[in-house]
Amino acid sequence: MPETPHTPSARLTTLTLFGIRSGHVRWGLAQMGTSGPKLDKVPGLLFYKLLGSGQGKGFSLKPNFRRYGLFCTWESEEAADDFFKHSDLMQEYRQHTDESWTVKLLPYQSHGQWDGQEPFAPALSEKYTQGPVAVLTRASINLRRLPNFIRFGLRTSAALDQAEGLLCSIGLGELPFIRQATFSIWESVEAMKQYAYKDPQHQEVMRRTRAEKWYSEELFARFKPIGSTGTWNGSDPVKGALAAV
Repeated sequence: MPETPHTPSARLTTLTLFGIRSGHVRWGLAQMGTSGPKLDKVPGLLFYKLLGSGQGKGFSLKPNFRRYGLFCTWESEEAADDFFKHSDLMQEYRQHTDESWTVKLLPYQSHGQWDGQEPFAPALSEKYTQGPVAVLTRASINLRRLPNFIRFGLRTSAALDQAEGLLCSIGLGELPFIRQATFSIWESVEAMKQYAYKDPQHQEVMRRTRAEKWYSEELFARFKPIGSTGTWNGSDPVKGALAAV
């Protein structure tokens, strides 16, 4: 990955997306249960989540059994690099995948919790206004509010297909329907805000989320992407944007 100077105190975060080979789908599903104990022993790994994905750019009722994610925070960049380059677990993943993509991130804004933790603290102390921005929204859905979440979640996901300045986006989840996340990267803070605060579908979801108390736990975080490697659907979606910074 390209080396980029950054504030050492910010919590290095990585998202890796794995493309499971045809014929290895059963292994891909099984690794959601088998990889956890191995990750528990990784030096320098502070927090992780194994994630399934849906079809399309956001929340979906249709799972994608060929795409899985691994979200991590690290005590150092060296620990992360050692894991991705040398660990037995990553070697195992390589045997069952036809592509993988990893993006390195530094949090600059985060509020809420994930399983009672605040995994993205500490964050960058300086303001971040130039270059691409990554966004994670994650929530545990109240079961009584699930029908509305599904109905409006599908609408906002469809709106992502028309969003200007969106470099990439994917719906991820720990459990189908009730523990959901969306991860996206935008070419600029302005492009992200244009969708978040001016798209009518997204505005309606934000209003209903508060008024109807959809979530029992939620987390919202923004990140500065600092490097990426590998491919997602055949290319690196942020390589050009990072090179232009």
